[in-house]
Amino acid sequence: MTPPGSPQPSVATLHADLTRSSANAPTSSLVDGMYAFGQDLIGHTSASSQNTVVSPLSIALAFSMARAGAHGATAAELDRIFHFPAGMRDEAFNTLTRGLITTDGTPPRTTATPSPGTPPPPPIVAIANSLWLDQGFHVRQPFLNTLAEQYGAGVRSVDFSSPSALVAINEWVQEQTADRIKKLFDQLDPATKLVLANAIYLKASWIFQFDPKLTRDAAFTRRDGSVIHVSTMHEDEVLSYAEGPGWQAVELPYASSHLAMWVLVPTGHTDPAALLDPATLQAAVAQHHAEDVELALPKWDFSTTLDLGEVLAQMGVHEAFSPAADFSGISPDLYISQAVHRANITVDENGTEAAAVTGLAMALGAMRTTRTVHVHADHPFAFAIVDSRSRAPLFLGTVTDPKAEGS
Repeated sequence: MTPPGSPQPSVATLHADLTRSSANAPTSSLVDGMYAFGQDLIGHTSASSQNTVVSPLSIALAFSMARAGAHGATAAELDRIFHFPAGMRDEAFNTLTRGLITTDGTPPRTTATPSPGTPPPPPIVAIANSLWLDQGFHVRQPFLNTLAEQYGAGVRSVDFSSPSALVAINEWVQEQTADRIKKLFDQLDPATKLVLANAIYLKASWIFQFDPKLTRDAAFTRRDGSVIHVSTMHEDEVLSYAEGPGWQAVELPYASSHLAMWVLVPTGHTDPAALLDPATLQAAVAQHHAEDVELALPKWDFSTTLDLGEVLAQMGVHEAFSPAADFSGISPDLYISQAVHRANITVDENGTEAAAVTGLAMALGAMRTTRTVHVHADHPFAFAIVDSRSRAPLFLGTVTDPKAEGS
């Protein structure tokens, strides 16, 4: 621990400076774990009548930063629930995020719409981590070093007994998500000693953009059998397509990148959330082939807010949220008092814009073919936005009612 009275590094003295990533880092194992966690999370949160969007990457990054200071049963519990690799977890996140981000700064709050006939712009992928410390509260130097070197998270000193701390954190969230998310926490306990936060922002254009002239209202059958009419995009294009027992999948690539959205549509009574199983996604990627796809896809725009403390308790995380937690690698007697995840997504004719934030507050305690396949997402379906190189799941979700705003 930093000796009492020693100056704690500030954002001005401890820069967010990622070290060179490691070629030996277990990124594949890390990605597999995020898929497993993401599906488990959606299984615990997506009610049959609700749209859901989460960022497994954002949640895993926030908890991995906390894991950097965890020991004993607390560390083992986090490893089990998040499927973290046995070694080099921090280095793996460093390597993974380095391969994903496309901008070193904060994302622009507005981007110019390309002129007709001009190529779509490359995507914007921004990932930011931060550590907020209560004034006068000291944490261990190795923990600070790990966050700076592997997560690019510098230290910001705030006074959690003042409303200004919440304002500062929420302003950071707005900046890092191009104003798509206005706040992380609704309120913070004055007893809070530190906050770990992650923010992810994505804006990407389709390679094959939908013609707005073909967008029209079409029927969408909800899970309860009721039918609504929603604004639905249409496209007839050669796309990567796969199918399996009870499902169809089509890949919608984003321009100038390795990113793509997989749309997974049940063909029987399969639960859309079940299609986010890693094995199904892997089968889609392994079996995909070029087909002339006549695609009907509704536009959607919704958000999800999760109390992670509640849902993770259902999944088996108890130690980290208890005064008995062992985060002694950060500072003695810390436990997670709040954990919040917010995510939103907009999908339209041009592409996708999405953002996610995760915050942990800690307090002291003790090619064209001859056939055409039809993929009509006119009933509840799932989606996954992934990086084709690392397979990292940036966003996963289900669409049960394109008109609903989410939770």
